[in-house]
Amino acid sequence: MASFLTPQIHHSPALHLLLTPVLVLLMLFSLSGCATMEAWFGSGDKVRMAASTLVSKGMEEFSQGDYYNALKYFDEILDYYPFSPEAMLAELKGADSNYFMENYQEALLLYQEFEERHPTNEAIPYIMYQSAMCNYQQIDRIDRDTTGAEQAIIEFEKLKRAFPSSPYITEARARIRAAEEFLVNHEYFVVEFYLRTEKYSEAQTRLQYLVNTYPDATITPKATELLAQIEAGEPPGFNLGSWFSDTLLPDWTLFSEDDEEVVPAPEPETTE
Repeated sequence: MASFLTPQIHHSPALHLLLTPVLVLLMLFSLSGCATMEAWFGSGDKVRMAASTLVSKGMEEFSQGDYYNALKYFDEILDYYPFSPEAMLAELKGADSNYFMENYQEALLLYQEFEERHPTNEAIPYIMYQSAMCNYQQIDRIDRDTTGAEQAIIEFEKLKRAFPSSPYITEARARIRAAEEFLVNHEYFVVEFYLRTEKYSEAQTRLQYLVNTYPDATITPKATELLAQIEAGEPPGFNLGSWFSDTLLPDWTLFSEDDEEVVPAPEPETTE
C-alpha cells in the first residue's frame, strides 16, 4: 500500500505521449552535447576557410582572369580576417580585380585607401601608377569631358616626382604625352567650332593658348598656320577641313621613348 506521505501522480495517456519525445531529445542532447544539436538544427554559420586558403583560391581565380570570383575571396579575407598577413595582399588584388573589371572609380578608391594605409609599402609605385591608369582609362572622345586626361597627367606626374627610377616611368611618360595630345586636340576641336560659327576672336584666343601651352604637340604647326591666317584677317570660314580622322585618345606607344618593356606589377610585401 502506498504511503500517504508519497504523492501519487497520475499521468493521462495524452500527457504521456507529449512528454515522451521531449524526454528522449533531452537524453540525446545530454549525451552528445552541442555537436548533436548542431547536427540536428545546424549551427547557423558555414564552415569558413582559413585566410591562407582564401588567398590561394583568390589568386588562382585572378590568374585565370576570373576577377569577379577572385574578388569574392579577397573581400571575404577583408571581412573576416582584416588583421591577417593575407589582408594586405587581398586589399591590393581586390583593387586590381575591380580595375580589370573596368570598375575604375571603385578601383581608384581602393588604390587610394591602400596608399593611405600602407604609405611605405614597396608596391606604392605600382599603386600610384594604377591610380593614374584609372583616370586614363576613363578618357573619352575629344568632344566630351577632358577630366580623365587632366587627372591622369596629374597622377602620372606625381609618380614621376616620387619615384623617378620606377619601372613604370617609361610608360608613364608616354601616356602623359598621349593625354596631352588628347587635350590639345580637344582645344583644336573647339577652335574648329568657333570658326564654323564665325567666332574668330574666340578662335584666335584658343589658338594662342594652344600654341603657347603645347609647343611640341603634333597639331601645333597646323594651329600656328591657322592662327596666322586669323591674325591676317583671312580666316578659312566654312570650308575648313577638319584635322581629325577620329576623335579618340592617341595610341600611347607612338610616344614611347625607347623599347624598354614595362615591368609587371611587383607583389607587395605584407609588412609596412
